[in-house]
Amino acid sequence: MTNTPAESRLFEPTSLGALYLPNRLVMAPMTRNRADVDGVPQAVMATYYAQRASAGLIIAEASTPNAIGQTYPNITAIYNQAHVAGWRRVTDTVSAAGGRMFLQLQHGGRVGHPDTSGLTPVAPSPVPLPETIFTPAGHQNAVVPREMTIDEIRTTVADFAAAARYAVDAGFAGVEVHAANGYLLHQFLAQGTNHRTDAYGGSAADRIRFPVEVVQAVADAIGPERVGVRIAPGITVNGIQEGDTEEIYPALIAALTDAGLAYLHVVFADPDLPLFQEIRKTWSGTLIANPVLGWGQPLPADGGRSEGERLLAAGADLISLGRSFLANPDLVERLRIGAPVNQVRDEGLMYSGGETGYTDYPALAPTEHAARTA
Repeated sequence: MTNTPAESRLFEPTSLGALYLPNRLVMAPMTRNRADVDGVPQAVMATYYAQRASAGLIIAEASTPNAIGQTYPNITAIYNQAHVAGWRRVTDTVSAAGGRMFLQLQHGGRVGHPDTSGLTPVAPSPVPLPETIFTPAGHQNAVVPREMTIDEIRTTVADFAAAARYAVDAGFAGVEVHAANGYLLHQFLAQGTNHRTDAYGGSAADRIRFPVEVVQAVADAIGPERVGVRIAPGITVNGIQEGDTEEIYPALIAALTDAGLAYLHVVFADPDLPLFQEIRKTWSGTLIANPVLGWGQPLPADGGRSEGERLLAAGADLISLGRSFLANPDLVERLRIGAPVNQVRDEGLMYSGGETGYTDYPALAPTEHAARTA
């Protein structure tokens, strides 16, 4: 036998609050554009997630908590009963396959377009996305977002809380609040997109106010043990410029660490960076770390196992992988026995709709599995 579960902590069972996890591998949330035009999950999505139910935890793709938060076409949503019914079909299928799911809640903020949502995007300040955005008509220049009023901020906080309740109704074990990757909550954190002079802008203490209010409202709605938060320190995706990365994240984490949340999820985590080490020391709860595997480059031959183990050794509790799960429905077993991983095919297939590049990635053939475990 080439590898056994005992050889790596990745395959140890653990827990997330009261939720039993059979291993420490988490399927990261990945936008796949397979919802219908109204944001309702389609039947093929149940198949896709159920194929990957061996993950310790699946965090389902970003779902908007209101119409104005929609980012791209065919993005999932979670703000009405049709969304609940669509997601319930997914969670029931995954549960029957032995899996567990959280749902990521994401408001796009300035990452949106009227041709997609029918509404002018909102943001902390009227600073447009400095790049084109994909719409039903193809790539277009971004529009200048409206600066959110205080009333709109309060309404959005309430929308996140309502979305969390809908997610629990849809069968999810919990939700992840997306405060990363240049979307609305990240826009409030970053100096480049937050030019406000009221209580929601300026100092780090004020720029974290909206994300903290969202997390607190969601925790009040469904219980803090059902709530995770995703952050991306230093990431510049979607034109984000934080300005004071080393100050804003310690402030944010200090405001959240005693809230009893399920986890903190750090994107592109590097265990050698002092900020990651500080986050681990400060954060008192479960830490999910997403390793740097080189976006746009082929997956490493081991699918990310060695980088995941390095992060566990640096204090992470769970390891999230994105593209590796995308291309390998049986990723956990492939990593466990040291089998080769499928590479991601044409990246355009990630977002094309339908089964191609979605549910048609092969699992190991029984003969290959037997040969590697003999």
